[in-house]
Amino acid sequence: MKARIPGGMNGGQANMMKKIQEMQAQLEQKQAEVENSEFTASAGGGAVEVTVSGAHEVKDIKLQPDVVDPEDIEMLSDLIIAATNEAMRKADDAMEQAMNAAKGGLNLPF
Repeated sequence: MKARIPGGMNGGQANMMKKIQEMQAQLEQKQAEVENSEFTASAGGGAVEVTVSGAHEVKDIKLQPDVVDPEDIEMLSDLIIAATNEAMRKADDAMEQAMNAAKGGLNLPF
């Protein structure tokens, strides 16, 4: 026979707490998976390619030789910024999708 502790959790509350803990573990796992993933985007028709991690760290920048024009450094800068921002958006989208999947459709604040 189980002892009942006054003010303790009943079976339903304990089960809910267990489910919340499992969901939190899933969220943490999904977050780690996305943070360890890499996302690549390009700009200028592939002239500039930027790879970032899910943790928003730039991992690689590839430039096609014909895009490096000493007379037009501003265009190169714009292409790098555009590719970096798109890669970051991909990482953010992947994180959001992973979190939604881990929450199982529940509308939770985290």
